[in-house]
Amino acid sequence: MKLIVAAVGKPRNAALAAAIEHYEGRAARYWPLEIREVREENARGAAASTVQQKEAERLTARLDGVTLVACDEAGARMTSVTFAKFLQDARERATDLAFVIGGAFGLADSLRSRAQTRLSLAPWTLPHELARLVLAEQLYRAGTLVRGEPYHK
Repeated sequence: MKLIVAAVGKPRNAALAAAIEHYEGRAARYWPLEIREVREENARGAAASTVQQKEAERLTARLDGVTLVACDEAGARMTSVTFAKFLQDARERATDLAFVIGGAFGLADSLRSRAQTRLSLAPWTLPHELARLVLAEQLYRAGTLVRGEPYHK
């Protein structure tokens, strides 16, 4: 089982990039973790749906043979404990999970509909860099929960 974080774009904000790298590194101590970034589509003069679809095509091309988890504000809400159990269950089934984070316009409906799970990282719309940070921290927290370590409070 491996976890994949598939995201549109690289973090632009240096402080957020450092925090993402920090928590992705910590999470990788608990789960085999792979990061797959795809190029953001130029949105100048393009419809949001066109941008979403082109980014979805790039993401899909990098995610063959894995179980998709679409990070989407309208997705299922999980507590940290429930999320840890979700990951542990995937580990026990030897299922590779790909957490997909869209770009500035979010995920295309075509990608959302392909996802086996839709996961809400927050009830709010988050910038994609911040969504990636939240996901990375929760992957790390889930690892500590599964191992019974003291991080989670």
